[in-house]
Amino acid sequence: MTTTLQHKLNDSVVARWTALVLVASMMFFAYMFVDVMSPLKSLVEQARGWDSTTFGTYAASEYFLNVFVFFLIFAGIILDKMGIRFTGLLSAGLMVAGASIKFVGISEWFQATELCAWLDSWWTAFPGSAKMASLGFMIFGCGCEMAGTTVSKAIAKWFQGKEMALAMGLEMAIARLGVFAVMWIAPMISNRYEQSIVAPVAFCTALLMIGMLCYTVFVFMDRKLDRQLITAGEMKEEKSSDEEFQIRDLGRIFSSKMFWLVALLCVLYYSAIFPFQRYAPNFLEVTLGIDAESAARLFSCFPVLAMILTPLLGALLDFRGKGATMLVAGAVVMIACHLSFAFVLPMFPSKWLALLLVVTLGVSFSLVPAALWPSVPKIIDEKVLGSAYCLIFWIQNIGLCLVPLLIGKVLDATGGYTAPMVIFSSFGVLAFIFSFYLKIEDRKKGYGLELPNIKK
Repeated sequence: MTTTLQHKLNDSVVARWTALVLVASMMFFAYMFVDVMSPLKSLVEQARGWDSTTFGTYAASEYFLNVFVFFLIFAGIILDKMGIRFTGLLSAGLMVAGASIKFVGISEWFQATELCAWLDSWWTAFPGSAKMASLGFMIFGCGCEMAGTTVSKAIAKWFQGKEMALAMGLEMAIARLGVFAVMWIAPMISNRYEQSIVAPVAFCTALLMIGMLCYTVFVFMDRKLDRQLITAGEMKEEKSSDEEFQIRDLGRIFSSKMFWLVALLCVLYYSAIFPFQRYAPNFLEVTLGIDAESAARLFSCFPVLAMILTPLLGALLDFRGKGATMLVAGAVVMIACHLSFAFVLPMFPSKWLALLLVVTLGVSFSLVPAALWPSVPKIIDEKVLGSAYCLIFWIQNIGLCLVPLLIGKVLDATGGYTAPMVIFSSFGVLAFIFSFYLKIEDRKKGYGLELPNIKK
């Protein structure tokens, strides 16, 4: 009797890592667009009449629709109902559309239009350019956050029982390379075109279109994988009513203590990272007394060590485990860095000290995400995994929306960065408490957060 072994597309090392590169490329370009204006804060304020509160409101707008219109919750339902192919293309389209609107909003052409003049006076004392840019950033943010959850579920599908944490770590590393790249590229393009704000935004918008093409190629690969899974009997062509996602399944997620521990840890940790990225180049510019381009290049080193360590930590999680311990360690490192930014760096304003702190913060940014996202499939049923990721992102987005607003107002009120850095540190303290509690719960209930991902 002969046995025919069914070799699926994701059994091929080349195929599954090619799929990873394609989806990660979309996130690489998305991360570039997210921070394209961060190194241009001083220039935007001079050229468009923005202040720190306006810049903070613009930064917060990325998450507005996700939080207050509950778009991310709908995104989770769409993901579980429609799958990673449809949802990924939808998210890519939203990113391109939102980026195009933002490009128009900050352009010199738009400043001369009657629409901009009307927006200047409409609703609140807020520049028309900022209102238009914020509208585009809102739409982009819907696509970007939806893409993040979709990519996580795609990796979980393609690397199930394989190098999942390593794959997620590499995806995050590639995405963070976008932050590094844009901190260098945005000022260079701006200077090349006579202190232009428009040129860097236009460049990153074009890259988003390339990212959409990359995901389109992945869609064809994933369709082939599904056909193979159906042939092998590992996947049904149509799901039964029991297997179909139901709205009531959201109650299963919300009633999970582990879900809330992960979600609260997530929002507290990332509220001290991503909003900090928006202000970090300007913080270094002011604290060290250097120009904006030098400050942006200095901060560009933030994701470098994270890019190197995250895949290595992912591999460690795959083969050795210790995910909950990594979460605790990452929170401790972040607290130390932000307190040093608040009190030590202003006393000893050295580029080398700043570089050391920035790179060390990158270590924290390796430990926590590398352990956090691969832990979610261990505590949540695959049937509702997409919704669980989106709900965690939704709760995270509440912090990412409100914290830039808070920091902008505190910065305008105090005129310095000490208070904002203390605020970031306090988020780290709370993240440490929840990560420690998560470790205790895992030890009691045996969710396997400390166990390896690869099953022998």
